[in-house]
Amino acid sequence: MTANRFFKPILGGLFFLAFMSFCFSAGYYIIQLLPLRLSDYVQYLATIMTSIAIMISIGYLMHAINHNKRVNIYLEIIDALRKIANGDYNVHLDFKMDKRNGEITEIINHFNHMAKQLKQMEEMRQEFISNVSHEIQSPLTSIVGFAQALQFNKLTIEERNHYLHIIETESRRLSKLSDNLLKLTSLESKHHPFEKKSYRLDQQIRTIILACEPNWMQKELVMDVSLEKISVFIDEDLMSQVWTNLIHNSIKFTHYHGKITIRLQQIDDQAVIKISDTGIGISEKDQFHIFERFYKADQARERSKSGSGLGLSIVKKIIDMHEGSISVKGELGKGTTFTIRVPISSRKFS
Repeated sequence: MTANRFFKPILGGLFFLAFMSFCFSAGYYIIQLLPLRLSDYVQYLATIMTSIAIMISIGYLMHAINHNKRVNIYLEIIDALRKIANGDYNVHLDFKMDKRNGEITEIINHFNHMAKQLKQMEEMRQEFISNVSHEIQSPLTSIVGFAQALQFNKLTIEERNHYLHIIETESRRLSKLSDNLLKLTSLESKHHPFEKKSYRLDQQIRTIILACEPNWMQKELVMDVSLEKISVFIDEDLMSQVWTNLIHNSIKFTHYHGKITIRLQQIDDQAVIKISDTGIGISEKDQFHIFERFYKADQARERSKSGSGLGLSIVKKIIDMHEGSISVKGELGKGTTFTIRVPISSRKFS
């Protein structure tokens, strides 16, 4: 850096002297080509004036070229903005600018970044709409199909009740999907109520486990629970959704006579919760996507058709709002473990 600052003015001075010499030589030859007899003094003055005129002309020409270049850049930026306004995000400005045009270069870089972000958001929006349409279409098809089947008079009472049960199940699935979509939208809007309060986390988790007792008793699961007494200052209602979702998932994907282990302990200023099961497990590939909207592991698709793929996205969002973290480890056929860490006193939204 020091060497550059030392040589830069020297090189600039040498360039200026070379430019002056060029202009003076050009002026001298132009005067010599004139069919006039001039005295040495007049010839000297004419050479200087011609040299100055050449310097001004070259400077003006360079300025005009640079100005036209800037105008072209601005026109292309305006054209690109017009495309974005019309919904076309496949735009990218590529200009080779020198260091003197640092401001324009910065504008172009920010523009390209903005266009890239808008394109990604549009792709996410289209994917979201596609996923929602798919999730809604599936239960609607079942409802319409079995509603038409109910119109046949030759159905037995058992068949009729079976079809009605399917229609009720699919209707509840639609209702749950709608509720989860509204909940996720509310959480991401940053206007969702965030009410921190002091309460016992161990008591909250124990209450949810007991509320799920009919489910795990039906499958005759072993519940291995160990909860330290920990008081936290976070949003009780939001965290209740987290534990309910994770415990329900463990019960849903664990085989009969399986085992679910729940541990709560304090490590430094965090509450660490581990929920493990001996269920169907999850592949390493699926672990990277499990918290994405509408993502369903293949094993989960086979085991149950009631899920919408939004539950874990909601869990992840709530944990993020509390400045915590959630991770998953598992192996197909050997169960899954979710590890949640939340600050005992959340600072965000305070």
